[in-house]
Amino acid sequence: MDFALTEEQIAIYDMALAFGQEHIAPFARQWEAEGTIPRDLWPKLAELGFGGLYVSEQNNGTGLTRLDATLVFEALSQACPSVASFLSIHNMCAAMLDRFGSDEVKARHLAPAVTMDKVLSYCLTEPGAGSDAAALKTRAEKTNEGYRLTGTKAFISGGGYSDAYVVMCRTGGEGPRGISTVVVEHGRPGLSYGGLEDKMGWRAQPTRQVQFDDCLTPLENLVGQEGDGFKYAMIGLDGGRLNISACSLGGAQAALDRTLAYMGERQAFGKTIDQFQALQFRLADMEIELQAARTYLRQAAWKLDHKTPDATRFCAMAKKFVTEAGSRVADQCLQLHGGYGYLADYGIEKIVRDLRVHQILEGTNEIMRLITVRALLAERG
Repeated sequence: MDFALTEEQIAIYDMALAFGQEHIAPFARQWEAEGTIPRDLWPKLAELGFGGLYVSEQNNGTGLTRLDATLVFEALSQACPSVASFLSIHNMCAAMLDRFGSDEVKARHLAPAVTMDKVLSYCLTEPGAGSDAAALKTRAEKTNEGYRLTGTKAFISGGGYSDAYVVMCRTGGEGPRGISTVVVEHGRPGLSYGGLEDKMGWRAQPTRQVQFDDCLTPLENLVGQEGDGFKYAMIGLDGGRLNISACSLGGAQAALDRTLAYMGERQAFGKTIDQFQALQFRLADMEIELQAARTYLRQAAWKLDHKTPDATRFCAMAKKFVTEAGSRVADQCLQLHGGYGYLADYGIEKIVRDLRVHQILEGTNEIMRLITVRALLAERG
């Protein structure tokens, strides 16, 4: 098995890293304080092909592999995990439209999403249906005029900010087979938003409830077939779990890089603190953990690219392992900074806060364990 990145993959990573350090990192604290990301950032990312990372070239996307995409998110999240994660959500939506949308859906919604003239949000979670996503209650009644939606989505990144929402809603009976996917554009009558959520991390991303009160969206905005929406959502989450893992990896790597620099300057008892063996061992442990996480993530991405039968399980396992490893490393980096790590000026506390939610979204890590053990038991027969 060849673990080396190709020259093209190295170039993709370097391009994303350079963009993030120039256009995102210097402003990350400001955007967090303002609670929003400037809209003019997205077309700049789209110019690099990052608006449709794994949208097919036939639909003007970049056509990258899932492994390639993890390199982009790992690199961008070294500048700001919150911004990189929001881009991941947009790309997850775009991939769903590319794979399952009609020609009309692709023309109306996918084409401007690839150029990021239209930013997309993913609407699955509800106040009473988190991990039990198939229990969602938002209903879409089919009429001659279109689908009329009633219900509420919770914890939506880009709520009130995005241009369109890819919504999982109930068009049939109970359970996953009664769920469909429709696109609802910002500004539709009956579409409204809750108040801005005051979050621990990801504060640059505006997060709100998205509310539908007899909200009408055209019949042509149905994605794929009625009743297949839950399947589309779960397929999208495999890649989303890889991306969010990559964001944890990149954030933790940035924290470790800053810690190495800090420890080479900070002195105690007459020498820099990177000369104390006990602290050197902690640095070594963090490097080992991040390298293990990186290898595990890329193996899972390879499996998803090659559509292996165990790809979903490996995406789940990687998500659980990598997001927890990233948080542990970031927390240790804060500890090694001492009191300075607790200060915003050093950038470590923001990484700790941003990475914590990665163990919750795209399926909690408890659900990742459930997916894993179900596969094990099924293999046992």
